Amino acid sequence: MGLDKVVGSAAEAVADIHSGASLAVGGFGLVGIPWFLIDALREQGADDLMVVSNNCGVDGAGLGLLLDDHRISRVIASYIGENKEFGRQYLAGELTLELTPQGTLAERMRAGGSGIGAFYTPTGVGTMVSDGGLPYRYNPDGTVAEASEPKEVREFHGKQMVLEEGIVTDFALVRATRVDRAGNAQFNASTRNFNVPAAMAGRVTIVEAEEVVEVGEIAPADVHLPGIFVKRIVALTPEQAARKDIEKRTTRGERPTDTASSKEA
Repeated sequence: MGLDKVVGSAAEAVADIHSGASLAVGGFGLVGIPWFLIDALREQGADDLMVVSNNCGVDGAGLGLLLDDHRISRVIASYIGENKEFGRQYLAGELTLELTPQGTLAERMRAGGSGIGAFYTPTGVGTMVSDGGLPYRYNPDGTVAEASEPKEVREFHGKQMVLEEGIVTDFALVRATRVDRAGNAQFNASTRNFNVPAAMAGRVTIVEAEEVVEVGEIAPADVHLPGIFVKRIVALTPEQAARKDIEKRTTRGERPTDTASSKEA
């Protein structure tokens, strides 16, 4: 019973997330994002949040809902993506944004969760990532209010590499395909992107699970995230688990009939 980390609701799971908290949030675009934990946090009311995520949702969905409510004050992300409000707030000086190379961001979260304070990487050497001057926040008139400082660069194995700090956050919100009651989690295909490192980075990691199973039902080789990283589990209903929106739906129309080819055939 001591291993059972399932809580009663998403609202209960996020109840102690306080204003000013830092959050690592899983997902890639809208794939694998913790839809219902984000909704519960929106209802809960915490603001002045610092969010670490690959991107910040889209307009009107995912983390974009918290942006719409001006509940996020700082973001560490790899791109602005499809969210126009995200870009607007950044350029208007309403939001602080630390743009970080995508692979570096994933490794910063993984490193933080592994107890690694910092690491060296060749990514970003010779750019504003290493040299400084990357705009973090703008003034309303478009001038730069805050910019990045230069980072330490050293040579290893004949390559210049920049020092990047590991990321540890107060909380992490992620979504998994299958989770046992002890928190061992499995992710399907691309939903694994950023959910695992985000989960590792959080001091208190909360997982919304499409399916909750008993301990032992997930084979050890199929565990993508060990339960040691998970503090709370929210079991989704089948209807909630089926929610898997996408950013853009692109379809190909019917191909015109090639009459000449048909006749030759």
